[in-house]
Amino acid sequence: MRGMDSDKPETSLPPHTDSKSSSYITADNDTEFLQRDELRPIRVGLELLKPELIHREEGIRSTIVVFGSARIQEPALMQEAVRKAEAEASLYPNDQTKQNKAAVARRQLSLSTYYEMAREFGRLVSSTCQIGGQCEYVVVTGGGPGIMEAANRGAADVQAKTIGLNISLPHEQNPNPYVTPTLSFQFRYFAMRKMHFLIRAKALVAFPGGFGTLDELFETLTLLQTGKTEHVIVVLVGRTFWERLINWDFLVENGLISPNDLELFHYAETAQEAWELIAKYNGVPLT
Repeated sequence: MRGMDSDKPETSLPPHTDSKSSSYITADNDTEFLQRDELRPIRVGLELLKPELIHREEGIRSTIVVFGSARIQEPALMQEAVRKAEAEASLYPNDQTKQNKAAVARRQLSLSTYYEMAREFGRLVSSTCQIGGQCEYVVVTGGGPGIMEAANRGAADVQAKTIGLNISLPHEQNPNPYVTPTLSFQFRYFAMRKMHFLIRAKALVAFPGGFGTLDELFETLTLLQTGKTEHVIVVLVGRTFWERLINWDFLVENGLISPNDLELFHYAETAQEAWELIAKYNGVPLT
C-alpha cells in the first residue's frame, strides 16, 4: 500500500532534486557516507553482527583456532626455495646477503614439517567432529597462506567445513583456496576479528609463527589469566621452538607472571597429541 513504510529504498528522484547530490541517497545505501569517521561505531557493530549471523546460519557451534606463520610452506615448495637460494648463493660466495638468504631458507625448510602437521591436525579434528551433520570443533584460521592454509586444507581433505577470518591490509591478501566459501570472511578491524576467533573457541593451537601468531597467543593468554575468557585450552606445537622463543621461567623468576600461569598452556609434538589434549580437556571421546 502506498504511503506505508517499506524496507525498499526510494529510487526515483523528484523533479526538483539534483540527482548528483548524495543527500538524497538513503543512509543504508550511501557507501561514501558509511565510510565517515563518525560512522565507525556502526561499522564495528556490523562487523560483529554479520559473521555472527552467518555462523549461526551455517550451524557452527564450536571451533578450534589454529595460528601459525604464513611463511611456512609445504616441504616441496620449501625445498625448491632452498635450491634457488643456494644456487644464487653459490654464484656470489662473497655476498653475505645471499648467503644469509640461503641459510634462512634451509631453516624454513626444517620448519616445513609443521605445515604437514597442521594439515594432519585439520584433517583429524574435522573427520572426528564433523559427522552426522554436526559442526563442532570447526577449524578456523586467519585464512591466509602457510600454516593457516595447511589447517584449512586438512579440513577440506575430508570435505568438512572450515573457516577463514581474513583481514583487509594495505598490501593485497587473498584467502587460501581451502576455506569453505560461505565461511570466508574479511574484516576491517583487528579487534572484531580477534573477537570472532574466540567467541566459539574451545581451543587455540599455536604452531611456530611470527608477530601475528604471538599477538593472538598472548591476547588469549592474557584473557585467560585475567578471567575474561574461560574454557579455552591453549596448545603450543613444538616445545623446542617455543621454549627457545619465549623464556617463560624468566618471567616467573622476576615475578612478572605467577608460576600458576604456566598452566595456562600445554605442549604437543604431534597432531594426534594436540587433539588428545583438546579432547580430554573438553570431555570429547576419542573413539
